[in-house]
Amino acid sequence: MSMPIRGALVALVRNSDLEGIRSTIRQLDDRFNRNYNYPYILLNDKNFTEEFKKGIYAITKAPVQFGTLPDDHWGLSPYVTEEKVNSALEYNKNRYIYGGSYSYRLMCRYQSGFIHKHPLLQDLDYYWRIEPDVDYLCDISYDPFRYMRDNGLMYGYTISPMEISKTVETLWDTTREWILKNQDLLPDESFIHWIVNEKGVYTRCHFWSNFEIVDLSLYRSEAYESYFQHLDRAGGFFYERWGDAPVHSIAAALLLRKEQIHWFEDIGYHYPGIWHCPNKPEMAARCVCRRPSGYMYRSICNRRFGEVENIPKSQALLLAQMPDQRQN
Repeated sequence: MSMPIRGALVALVRNSDLEGIRSTIRQLDDRFNRNYNYPYILLNDKNFTEEFKKGIYAITKAPVQFGTLPDDHWGLSPYVTEEKVNSALEYNKNRYIYGGSYSYRLMCRYQSGFIHKHPLLQDLDYYWRIEPDVDYLCDISYDPFRYMRDNGLMYGYTISPMEISKTVETLWDTTREWILKNQDLLPDESFIHWIVNEKGVYTRCHFWSNFEIVDLSLYRSEAYESYFQHLDRAGGFFYERWGDAPVHSIAAALLLRKEQIHWFEDIGYHYPGIWHCPNKPEMAARCVCRRPSGYMYRSICNRRFGEVENIPKSQALLLAQMPDQRQN
C-alpha cells in the first residue's frame, strides 16, 4: 500500500472573500476533492468571522482549518523605510495594476517568503494554492499530489504568462547578484534558460502562482530561503511590485531541472483575465469550457518551455555575469 500524501488546498483570503472562496471550494469538491477529502487551510491576516466559518463549513464536507498570520510574517519589511515605500506607491500608482496598493505588496511578500512557514502547513509535504473567484473547468480523475510524488515533480502550474516589465525593473539584476554570491547553493544543472535567454535578457516568463502545486521542500530549502532574504533586503517587494509569481518562478528555474516542473495541461482553469482550456480531445471531453482553445496554446512562455532545456551550472553562471540587457 502506498503511503498517504500529506497535502492540503491552501488559500490566503479576507473575510470579504467569502463568496469567492465558497465558489472555488465548491468547484474543487465537485471536480476533484469529493473523492480525496484533502483538507482546506484558509489563512487571513485578520481573525475569521463566525459568518465566514459557517459559510465554509456549509459548502464542503472536507476538513477545514482556519488560521491567522503570525505578526512577524505580515507587515512592512524591516529593510525598507515607510517614507520610501509611500513615495514608491505614489510614483507607481498609475504605472501598472496595483501600482499604488500597499496591501497587494504585503500579500506578495507573504506569499513569497512566509506562507510555507505557517504553523498549519508545517506537517505538509505538498500544498495546492487556491484563490477566490477562479474556475476549475475539468473533472480531475486522479490525485495531482500523488502524481507529483510518484513522478518526482517539485512544481506544478497551469498558466505561464510574461510579467509586466515595469513591476520587476530590478528583479533580474538582484537575482544575478544572489547567484554570483551563492554559487554553492546552485544545482549542477537547472532550467534557468527558461527565464533568461542566451544574451542574458530576462524573459519575464513566469508561472501564475494563483494555481501552483508545490513540493514544499523547495520553499523550505536553504537555497530558497537565502534567495528570498536577498530579495527582501533589496526592497523590491515594496519599492517596485515584485510578485510572488515571478519570485517563485525564478527560484524554480534556478533550483530545479525541467523534468521536475510540470504543466497540468489537463486541468482547465480560469483566473480573471486568462482562460486555459485543454484542446486535446481526451482532455477536453472532461471539461465544460467556453473557449475550445485557450491562452496557453498561444503563450510565448509556454512555447519557450517546450523549446529550451536544462543547462549546466557553469553556463548558468555565465548568464548571470552578463550585463543587464533587459528589454522593456
